[in-house]
Amino acid sequence: KSDSIIKGLLLVYKKLLSSFSLSRSQLYLGIVLSAVVIITGCFSYFQEAKSSKIMESFKNMVPQQALVIREGEKMQINAEEVVAGDLVEVKGGDRIPADLRIISSHGCKVDNSSLTGESEPQTRSPDCTHDNPLETRNIAFFSTNCVEGTARGIVVCTGDRTVMGRIATLTSGLETGKTPIAKEIEHFIHIITGVAVFLGVSFFILSIILGYTWLEAVIFLIGIIVANVPEGLLATVTVCLTLTAKRMARKNCLVKNLEAVETLGSTSTICSDKTGTLTQNRMTVAHMWFDNQIHEADTTEDQSGASFDKTSVTWVSLARVASLCNRAVFKAGQDALPILKRDLSIHETEDPNDNRYLLVMKGAPERILDRCSTIMIQGKEQPMDEEMKEAFQNAYLELGGLGERVLGFCHLLMPEDQYPKGFAFDTDDVNFQTDNMCFVGLMSMIDPPRAAVPDAVGKCRSAGIKVIMVTGDHPITAKAIAKGVGIISEGNETVEDIAARLNIPVSQVNPRDAKACVIHGTELKDMSQDQIDEILRNHTEIVFARTSPQQKLIIVEGCQRQGAIVAVTGDGVNDSPALKKADIGVAMGIAGSDVSKQAADMILLDDNFASIVTGVEEGRLIFDNLKKSIAYTLTSNIPEITPFLFFIIVNIPLPLGTITILCIDLGTDMVPAISLAYEAAESDIMKRQPRNPMRDKLVNERLISIAYGQIG
Repeated sequence: KSDSIIKGLLLVYKKLLSSFSLSRSQLYLGIVLSAVVIITGCFSYFQEAKSSKIMESFKNMVPQQALVIREGEKMQINAEEVVAGDLVEVKGGDRIPADLRIISSHGCKVDNSSLTGESEPQTRSPDCTHDNPLETRNIAFFSTNCVEGTARGIVVCTGDRTVMGRIATLTSGLETGKTPIAKEIEHFIHIITGVAVFLGVSFFILSIILGYTWLEAVIFLIGIIVANVPEGLLATVTVCLTLTAKRMARKNCLVKNLEAVETLGSTSTICSDKTGTLTQNRMTVAHMWFDNQIHEADTTEDQSGASFDKTSVTWVSLARVASLCNRAVFKAGQDALPILKRDLSIHETEDPNDNRYLLVMKGAPERILDRCSTIMIQGKEQPMDEEMKEAFQNAYLELGGLGERVLGFCHLLMPEDQYPKGFAFDTDDVNFQTDNMCFVGLMSMIDPPRAAVPDAVGKCRSAGIKVIMVTGDHPITAKAIAKGVGIISEGNETVEDIAARLNIPVSQVNPRDAKACVIHGTELKDMSQDQIDEILRNHTEIVFARTSPQQKLIIVEGCQRQGAIVAVTGDGVNDSPALKKADIGVAMGIAGSDVSKQAADMILLDDNFASIVTGVEEGRLIFDNLKKSIAYTLTSNIPEITPFLFFIIVNIPLPLGTITILCIDLGTDMVPAISLAYEAAESDIMKRQPRNPMRDKLVNERLISIAYGQIG
């Protein structure tokens, strides 16, 4: 019985062998098809493969050494060995090794810009000043930098339990969806697969009906499917994206994820961080008030902006006080306490014949004014009367209303008979005069916008892209910057503006009457999804201020619920969760933290927000060119299918074999298809509205009908 089975199998094998001996093309076909699958798979893998390095970049932020006090002895240990309860000492230039509760400090300031978005260094002291841990002064956060002074603190959290660690966990745990181009290609593959299988099965059935053997019918089936499937599509798309990425790299846009090139072109909403992205991340004097006039300072990056008369004697005095007292800090509300060493400084005058000492002081304007009995006007001291106090108050309110931080400056030439040469000034037990001083002027500071940002925001708006500011900074400052860069257009009001203009309570204003709105993080925290959706739907110009990393994530998710393709720009650690969740994350290459760069899909090497506009144009161009490439590729399908049809029906010799079709698809067709990636943009490309991913498909019915019917 077993012999008969073996004989039967051998007979089948002989018949199969005899049918294949007529031609080895089927074997070659199998080899070629396998090679196509393997080569295109490897090509895609090496172009797209990347591993997430977010957690590694957080580890790189850990300082190498930390100074701890254990059992009364100071010792330098590896930062990884710091544990909760350790007493840690930090000084200017150190990186904080863990989350610390400050117990003592001396002039300590930390740079929290990468965590909270505040450009100005923040004072650290033992006093609890706010319920929010991110805003209180007695907490120093892991991986932030101590820029000056010294402090001691108790370690309260280490590693993953720190604020930074929780951001890392939040970021690494996020799942990102498919990019728009990946969805489009998948949609196209579904269409073309359906067409190929339908035609292949139809030809298979037709072949069987016409009397062909099942093997010949299968070969026809494979031939039709091969003719319909654009084998070179994957390589064509990847090469087109790579060419565009190289073009963008020459324009200072480094693309980490190739598919992000097209995603940026599909973007309909940009959620941008303020500090370091829209602004220069450096506090700069914007306005000054002296000689009873407000003067505008030059805040441009290339120092080509406004100038003022620098010959005034009052200006010389103001500049002298600001220079000599440039590291002083005045704590508002503590005027009853002894004068701290850093609140003022005492110097010898530059005149060698004048032996008097010069005391200079800066601080909160109203506190400085309280210490002054005179004011300098046109280089001469005048009594500080009610008229001058009113002028001061008007200037102070005007500068503060611009969202700028205002400081007051005063000086005092100390009488030589009371403070002779060599007098021992004691700043702890103050033994010198600190009142009846001369008020010199005011200076207001702001982190100024980057020069190219207003134009870039305008181009985004004309391209139909909504720009939303999301920052951890103060609402007044955020609103001022938003107006400065055009995120809030001139003439557009918030509900607060309307209430102030009509002199009515804010609660009586219909929110829909305001095109612009500024939302505080504390308000956002108590909002439901529906309320957030309503704000995003009803307001065209939005600023979110005092937001946490979690809230930035909520904002991005809210925009995505509206059907928007969301791009997020940022440079800080606090931006990394939103960068990862967005359809495309854009980080800053110079000022950006390592974490934000790892979470992003694209990096702006010149930190220029305007480069995003270039990226949008390139993204829209690649979508247009890919559409042309696919249309060109599909036009060859009908000429490749027709010979099979005639061969089956009227038995005309087959001029195109399966391998020949593969050679055409992968050889002659691919090069012209790739060449379409070099097509220039159409003139209106940046005046169109962003494409709707639900309606504007890469391959639609019109393109199929033209490719198969009209051209094919």
